[in-house]
Amino acid sequence: MPQARVIPLYDPERDRALARVAAPAEPQWYRDLSDLLAFACRRLTGDYAVDEFGFDPDLADHVLLPLLRPLYRSWFRVETTGIDHLPTTGRALVVANHSGTLPLDALMTAMAVHEEHPAGRHLRMLGADLLFRMPIFGSLARKSGQTLACVPDAERLLASDELVGVWPEGFKGLGKRYRDRYKVQRFDRGGFVAAALRSRAMIIPCAVVGAEEIYPMIGDVKPLARLLGIPYFPVTPLFPLLGPLGMVPLPSKWYIEFGEPVRTDAYEPGCAEDPMLVFNLTDQIRETIQQDLYRLLTQRQDPFLG
Repeated sequence: MPQARVIPLYDPERDRALARVAAPAEPQWYRDLSDLLAFACRRLTGDYAVDEFGFDPDLADHVLLPLLRPLYRSWFRVETTGIDHLPTTGRALVVANHSGTLPLDALMTAMAVHEEHPAGRHLRMLGADLLFRMPIFGSLARKSGQTLACVPDAERLLASDELVGVWPEGFKGLGKRYRDRYKVQRFDRGGFVAAALRSRAMIIPCAVVGAEEIYPMIGDVKPLARLLGIPYFPVTPLFPLLGPLGMVPLPSKWYIEFGEPVRTDAYEPGCAEDPMLVFNLTDQIRETIQQDLYRLLTQRQDPFLG
């Protein structure tokens, strides 16, 4: 006669397994609160690091980037492609078109890298000196990983195997009129290409569609811009007519595409001092971005619906 199996009253392995099955999943707000409390504890105890440029990855990951996430996911509904062209480790230079009156395209590109890349890399953005002269914003820019758009800083970041982002159109692209949307303006003298050549870092073209529609710039009050010491004073259909409400970006649909990398390690050492090579490579990157923009625009049905 078969004997009945005796089930012990206390079986640690069984009880832990049943607890895992029975325990409900922690709600998102609970996890967010736990992360926030852990972040506050680290700040109070000084258990965080800041690099030589002022970048505070702990603050960026737990405060600054989460503030941008609703814009990225819900307002602009960004779709990112070509993220596999970014290296998992090591140095690379991302070169993107610039537009939108305010540099939200740079912030959304940094969000795309951090949110979509398997390694969750940070894009170390190169910004204009005007940004770092602004109270509060300059400090936050440093803490988020940005630094001055100059060749020495770019080379130091690349030498540290960072992923660096540059927008060579500068204010020419950022402040262009709506009638000139998605026409890539002339790049600078090729300083970013020379930095990539010296660092032997791959160059990754990046095309951003959607930013041109957030603040359609139809005019520029130049006397007021000179008085305020800014590159331009934009006039849009909503600003300054609606005052601060006119600063709310329109909810356009965004597409960000990272293109095929351009390798620089095949060039001879010292080639960064050849102005013709630097010019040709700069023009090649610019033309690649322009063609990618045209292709993305032909695939887009509507600026706001996608």
